[in-house]
Amino acid sequence: MTRWLEERQQVLEASLLMEKKGLVVGTSGNVSRRLSAAEGRDLMAITPSRRYYDTLSAEDIVVVDFEAEPVEGDLVPSAETLLHAAIYRARTDVGAVFHTHSVYASALAVAGRELPAILDDQVVFLGGGISVAPYGLPASEELSTNVVSALGGHNAVILANHGAVAVGRDLRRALTAAELLEKASQVYVMAASLGQVNLLPPDIVEVGQAFFRMLQEQE
Repeated sequence: MTRWLEERQQVLEASLLMEKKGLVVGTSGNVSRRLSAAEGRDLMAITPSRRYYDTLSAEDIVVVDFEAEPVEGDLVPSAETLLHAAIYRARTDVGAVFHTHSVYASALAVAGRELPAILDDQVVFLGGGISVAPYGLPASEELSTNVVSALGGHNAVILANHGAVAVGRDLRRALTAAELLEKASQVYVMAASLGQVNLLPPDIVEVGQAFFRMLQEQE
């Protein structure tokens, strides 16, 4: 009997939204959500590797443990499964992870430019300025380590010469985090092209981060 069908359907729908919103192209990117532990193993449902999202069914979403060992589903899980697992291990508050290749966040990734705290909603929902994780080969342990370290307690991180990762309590919040990261990245690039980027004052950032922590605790 197929288990976790509803949760796998949710991952599929989230991946289709990610594509529709222009956060990925083709088969790039990946989405996962944490599942309740079963038989002593932490589990996740994650998109499969190298598959177009609009060709998938809920049964194609793969269930694996945090060692990438298959539990349910016949397809090969995303090559970045261990990255997702590393985030779940480090952040027990995270219930969903999006790995995106959105244009403006990727531009900052290529430039090696961190995204400073420039917008109120960025601070309140992402946690403040967004760091750039040093480059690591895709699917490597080095990449996982770099991303977890640079993510810290925030809800987004930029991956040098690669893309971005956004996290949240659930799939909807994680997708919103990915959208907010892309919006703030676009605003930053456009403001820089105009010759002036005004950062939020430190005291305002502190207030916004207090709201961020409160929201994290409430969810």
